[in-house]
Amino acid sequence: MGWTKVLSADALAPGTKQAVKVGTEKILLVNHEGELYAVSNVCPHLKLPLSKGKITESGDIVCPFHRSAFCLKSGEVSNWTPFPPGVGTVLGMISKPKNLSVFPTRVEEGSIWVDV
Repeated sequence: MGWTKVLSADALAPGTKQAVKVGTEKILLVNHEGELYAVSNVCPHLKLPLSKGKITESGDIVCPFHRSAFCLKSGEVSNWTPFPPGVGTVLGMISKPKNLSVFPTRVEEGSIWVDV
């Protein structure tokens, strides 16, 4: 799809996040300490939205449903928790960690652009 203008840069203050859609991609924009990140807004394990997830001081997003954490910069799993407590250890053992998709961002002419 290529570079797409998604949001005014002023609309994403430091410490905030915003869910957007680019074509069929659900993307979460995050302004963490002045750095912009664009990641898939769908947890790669449970396919649920990450937009309500907490951003840690170290720059991870934590899935609000099963508490796995993903690096905003690389998408790599930084803390793996396969399923919510009480679902069962057997399901947890067969579930493999999956990285989060990340997308390049840039700010140009006062807007945030994402390369999808």
